[in-house]
This record gives sequence, C-alpha cells and structure tokens, in this order.
Amino acid sequence: MGKIKIEKKDIWIDMTPMSDVMTLLLCFFMLTSTFLQPEPVKVNTPNSVSEVKVPEKDVLNILIGSDGKVFIGTDNKNDVVAMLQTVTDKFGVKINKEQLKNFKDNSSIGVPLNMFSAYLSLEPEKMAEEIQKYGVPTDSIDGGMSEFQEWVAAAKEANSDMKIAIKCDATTKYEVVKTVMSELQDMNENRYQLITNLKKEGE
Repeated sequence: MGKIKIEKKDIWIDMTPMSDVMTLLLCFFMLTSTFLQPEPVKVNTPNSVSEVKVPEKDVLNILIGSDGKVFIGTDNKNDVVAMLQTVTDKFGVKINKEQLKNFKDNSSIGVPLNMFSAYLSLEPEKMAEEIQKYGVPTDSIDGGMSEFQEWVAAAKEANSDMKIAIKCDATTKYEVVKTVMSELQDMNENRYQLITNLKKEGE
C-alpha cells in the first residue's frame, strides 16, 4: 500500500502589529516616567501605615542620613539654581560658570557655605564622595538663622508653591530629626511630610 504524502505548508506569522504595540508601550513609559534624582547618601526609611503620596514636583526634599547629616535638594533645577544664587549672594560666595555647571549636574546641597566654592571646583566623582562627609549645618549664624534655614527660605523664595518633605533613615537619632523640625517651626514652616515605606499587613 502506498504512503500518503502530506503536503507541508510554511506557517508565517506577521509580527508587525506586535512590533508596533511594543514601540508604543516603550514610548509611553519613556514619556510618562519620572527619573529619581541621585541622593548623596543611602537612606532606609522606616515603615508606617500612611498611604498619603508625596507630590512628584515642587518638593523640597530634606534628607537626613543615619549619621545625622542633613542634605537638601529639589527636582526642579531652575529652583535649585535660584536658591544657590540667593544664598551665595547673601553671604558673598563667588561662583563661576564652571562651578555652576557642576552644581546643576549634581544639585544636592550638603556642604557648609565656607566650603561651597572649593566643593564645586571638584570633579563630579569627587563631589559625590565629599558631600557625604559634611551636610548642611543646623547651627545658627551669629544668633540668627542657620544655614539650613537660609536654604529653606531661599527655596520658598524661588518657588512659593514649594512643599517640604523630610526623608530620614530608620536608625537616625530622634534628636536630629527633632532639630530639623524645630528649625522649620522657627520659620513658621509647620506643614511638611515625612517619607516612609508603607507597612505591609502582618508586619
């Protein structure tokens, strides 16, 4: 008995629609995603049950490391440059164009004003290392406002809609956080948010 030959057919699937969908999804995520600003120090925030979301823009982020050092930053580079100009003009700190460029590229504030010019003259990699050693001083200047308060005041002057968010490490001493809060209260800045991790059920 002769064998029955089955005609083989090539199966061809048009992948064009899938490629179109993938391209659209990629464009969507690229346009809608927000990039996190690099932080001077790594902070592991404590857990809480609060589900209130921190706004994504016009936020002055106050970062407190586990060692108690305080850093300041914001997502809007125009605001942070305006802050820099206000504070440096007030205290007579001279900043050239190259230093201003370095500041824009790494716009975290975390060194005393008397070291600011020298700090901004460093290479970007060195700046990232040096900023971790200092932090913004919270001691008052000649009985007046502290450098921390000067930066906060400059931020509110640059953007009146600026909101304040405090992010501290779970191991940061309470006295340090209290000092920052007291500094804000002395400026009548009584509305701010504490950034935490959402506590999961069962923890």
